[in-house]
Amino acid sequence: MIKKADISTKKLISLAPENWVKWVTQIPDITTGEILNSEFQWISRESDVLIKATSPQYGEFLVLNELQLRYKPEMPKRMRAYAALAEEKYDLPTYPVLINILKESEAEIPKRYESEFAGLRARQDYQVINLWEVDVEIALSQPIPSLLPFVPILKGGGGESTVRQALQMLRADEKLSQLETVMAFFATFVLDSALVQQIMRWDMAILQESPWYQQIKEEGRREGGRQVMLSSIELILELKFAQEGLQFMPEISQIADLEQLKNIQRSILTVNTLDELQQFLQRN
Repeated sequence: MIKKADISTKKLISLAPENWVKWVTQIPDITTGEILNSEFQWISRESDVLIKATSPQYGEFLVLNELQLRYKPEMPKRMRAYAALAEEKYDLPTYPVLINILKESEAEIPKRYESEFAGLRARQDYQVINLWEVDVEIALSQPIPSLLPFVPILKGGGGESTVRQALQMLRADEKLSQLETVMAFFATFVLDSALVQQIMRWDMAILQESPWYQQIKEEGRREGGRQVMLSSIELILELKFAQEGLQFMPEISQIADLEQLKNIQRSILTVNTLDELQQFLQRN
């Protein structure tokens, strides 16, 4: 059993921040300093990770890393806001990077924010990295340990042998072994859950330690009630099965019993296909 560990985005990137920043910026002679406080006075949400960096060509600047499980249409506006707030707070130019983890659709993801109003124009460019387009060999052959937990959903990384290879790399380093929890979470998107349990030290308790799942659970603990549970189920369905999973929401929304809804929430994490989920709902 893996003990509970800090597997947040900040923890992932802090394992090797300089290698991470070289990868996301493609600036080879960059060096990194401290990971800064990314909480801004004017907004309640924190950007994921803000790192101070230096290069001979650009001098001192900030690298703003924003990780999204799935891309959302409002991200260009958010990236504009985060970049401006970081630059204002630390009085340094900012290099914003949006990293999308899971593919939502075939639509092209924009790399800038643009608006025009009353003859006034605003623009914010930012780097976009879609992990499903990143070749798995980058994670396996380069010293970027922060990418290893994402191997199952990288390009060419969904096979059992590749996942086992990445798992060996994680277990070979005590500092990285705690990231097995994160890898297990993403492995369930591409491998049978029983196989994930077989090759990893994984069970339901481990999966529930993932930061994304914890975010869903924390919302439920704060607010409670049937409506929050329905929102959590809807989000988990979308995370695991994309838009196809939402077809079950009209049926699930008719259920009033909170305990039954909790059982459905748990079942979504363990089933591998929509057919299995449908069978579970029919039985319950």
